[in-house]
Amino acid sequence: MSAPDLEPVTPHGDHARPPARGDRWAAFKASPYLPAVVLLFIIAAAAGLFAGSYTYAMANPTPRNIPAAVVGDLDTVRDKVFLDRLEAALDTSLVLREYATEADARTALEQQKVFGILRSENGGVGLDVASASGASVAQLLAESTLKVGEATHVPVKVKDVKPLQRGDPRGLALFYISLAAVIIGFVGAIQLSVHAKALAPLERIGFTVAYALLGGFAIAAVVDWLLSSVKLPFLQSWMILSLTMFTTGMVFTMFNALMGRWAMIPTWGLMVLLGNPSSGGAVSWPLLPSVLGFIGRWLPPGASVNAQHAAVYYQGHQRVFPYLVLAGWLLVSCTVFLVWRHRHPEGRDHMPEHAAAAT
Repeated sequence: MSAPDLEPVTPHGDHARPPARGDRWAAFKASPYLPAVVLLFIIAAAAGLFAGSYTYAMANPTPRNIPAAVVGDLDTVRDKVFLDRLEAALDTSLVLREYATEADARTALEQQKVFGILRSENGGVGLDVASASGASVAQLLAESTLKVGEATHVPVKVKDVKPLQRGDPRGLALFYISLAAVIIGFVGAIQLSVHAKALAPLERIGFTVAYALLGGFAIAAVVDWLLSSVKLPFLQSWMILSLTMFTTGMVFTMFNALMGRWAMIPTWGLMVLLGNPSSGGAVSWPLLPSVLGFIGRWLPPGASVNAQHAAVYYQGHQRVFPYLVLAGWLLVSCTVFLVWRHRHPEGRDHMPEHAAAAT
């Protein structure tokens, strides 16, 4: 073998040049590893935020602003001592509102303006509570009033004038059905984006309406007819659940048009991390941190819970506000989606012009 044959072959050209840092970054961005790495951090953050938001809102509910009605004269020295002790026991969160008659106070209770009624009764104090307005608040008021009555030697009689149904003693069933409607609503929209990519914008909205109607019916039927946990005003509860599912489905669809594959982040944040803990379903609004108690009313989960409570327990004193909240979110979501539908990652609107013409 000749000497030249033994000479090492020297690499040359582009194949010999080690990849530059910019080339490696470009290759990484084009690979599936970038979104996977991003998701690692997003999922970890979401886990911590999920646990933190529910623990912050629900683990240690504290009274912050509990309006209660006072009927008649509670102006004796003993009555004033009793009320002062009661406010101290509730950490000065009791807001007393005077009403001239029992009927006026009861109307305020039915309208959910107050959570209890205090009055002079047989030399002591009577307290009416409404578990339907919030089991946790009713329990707190009853327990605090009885303890203060015992400490001040004032006889106390507690009566639940708006009890929860027997199949739902903790008042959580309405929260659970609203939670199901919220989560399945946007999960359904996610599945449409994955498995029905070719739907046109109006078709996508139409199928969102369809699964919302069927899903709302299924939730109401299982809870009422199958389990008998809560006796629902079936048609109204069905429509509230369907409106909730339709709204949350369109919220995801809106974010999907605006943000593409990252639409789950704002949807999850609004509906699950913020909306469900502040909905007032598991812990009543007077026991939530004040900011959450206010924000919750303006988000779909809180509006859904509020509408269901009034439909089930306060038929004669329902409010239009929760329906306006749901309708407002729905209108904004549909409008944004239709205006920005060309940015939606799926749909037949994205077919190339030559392909569309051929079709």
